[in-house]
Amino acid sequence: MTLHLSPVEVLAGLGAIVALITVWRVSVRAARRTAETARASARLMSLAGRVTVTAAVIAGVQWVVLFHAAGHVTLVAVVLGAPALLAGHALTRALTVTTAETPRRRGGRR
Repeated sequence: MTLHLSPVEVLAGLGAIVALITVWRVSVRAARRTAETARASARLMSLAGRVTVTAAVIAGVQWVVLFHAAGHVTLVAVVLGAPALLAGHALTRALTVTTAETPRRRGGRR
């Protein structure tokens, strides 16, 4: 069996193959972008959950100590001060910019 194809048919076949490959690559990129977006939102929700649980534990311990040891000034100061110091440290680290920008010479490196 012999197959006879004209140049137009060969070019149409190659064009169809190129179109299929292009559509496939675009769909893979879109799927990858969607997966990355889903991962980022899952990380955010995981972080929010951990922060909420930690805050609830700290507030619970503070409530128990304040309820049972209201007369002990030092204990109340430690129970209220320690979480405040830790939160202040974490906020300071999160909000501090630590990059050092060096001035560039005109013309780049020499």
